[in-house]
Amino acid sequence: MQSVTQAPTDIALNHNPYPFYHRIRPLGPLVWWEDYNMPVAPSHAVVSALLRDRRFGRENPFPPVIPAHQAPFYAVEAHSMLELEPPRHTRLRGLVLRAFTSRRIKALAPEIEELSHQLIDGLPDDPFDLLAHFAQHLPVIIIARLLGVPEDKAPDLLRWSNAMVRMYVAGRTRADEDAAAQAAQDFSAYLTTYIDARRASPADDLITHLIAAEEDGERLSTQELITTCILLLNAGHEATVHSLGNGVKTALETGLRPDDPDAFTEEVLRYDPPLHMFTRYAMEDVDAFGHAFKKGEQVGLLLGAANRDPEVYADPDRFDPSRPMPAHTSFGAGLHFCVGAPLARLELSIALKALFDRCPNLKLVGTPDYATNYHFHGLTRLLVTK
Repeated sequence: MQSVTQAPTDIALNHNPYPFYHRIRPLGPLVWWEDYNMPVAPSHAVVSALLRDRRFGRENPFPPVIPAHQAPFYAVEAHSMLELEPPRHTRLRGLVLRAFTSRRIKALAPEIEELSHQLIDGLPDDPFDLLAHFAQHLPVIIIARLLGVPEDKAPDLLRWSNAMVRMYVAGRTRADEDAAAQAAQDFSAYLTTYIDARRASPADDLITHLIAAEEDGERLSTQELITTCILLLNAGHEATVHSLGNGVKTALETGLRPDDPDAFTEEVLRYDPPLHMFTRYAMEDVDAFGHAFKKGEQVGLLLGAANRDPEVYADPDRFDPSRPMPAHTSFGAGLHFCVGAPLARLELSIALKALFDRCPNLKLVGTPDYATNYHFHGLTRLLVTK
């Protein structure tokens, strides 16, 4: 296996990781990324195969000792279906899907459209940051309404979410870890009170439906409910903000517009996805793609690289909403395929169309900057004029 060195905090990599992916893809099905000290998969075929390979999973078979200052964060993570394998994952996901139904998601379309137009009505005078005034608000307000949490709590939800997801980025600091632990405690304390209130007084919201969800006599415990609500907010909000920002930036740079919003959304998700690495553990000793994995060793699946694989997508660096679209990897695949994918697609499709219908003369101001987070590929701000 060939080795490469590339700092994940490098500004150039975070601004445009695709040349790096094109450089390493020909080196083999797996490439050893020295900075992460693990093999990574840069091709669509290998990423897709490993996402579905049950010999690999999200749950570390040799759980590490958790430092005391990180304990509150990992107390929440311990009940996250994203970090679990069967049978616990099967039970949790099944219960969540009973409440998070496609019918419930589709019914949100008019609300998403109305909110998009309200946010556009409130856009400030030029120039302004589209992330701060549009992209960051829409998904957090929608998930708050879906859960049944008061909308005026959205700023706290946003702050807690931002602090918690810092635990997944390259180069996190002790201050990041302390902030994530505090956010996990604050988030949990708030949701505990809110869940108790919903048990006593049910309503037509997702928290009530999660409380009521039952399968084979099993229900979600309070801690599982808390973690599930946090996961739905953190995963859904963070990725959708990045996708909206990346999508608007791409539209403004290419001059293309969402005439077919669904096709445009899929190409945005392929071309510049919000998540670029998804790691998995070998659940046993495994020989895969020329490498002998020991139980507990990790492999990094480079979703952004898979989405630009020229073996699958002709002229992959060209943004083309009309292209034939083999399945991209932005939502994962297999057991851990993103539960929130239908909601993310709906929000992106509606919001992008509304924005360009209402602001056809939208223009970039300066060069947008990406955050140096690597795993999460998103802009720090997006200055535009109307």
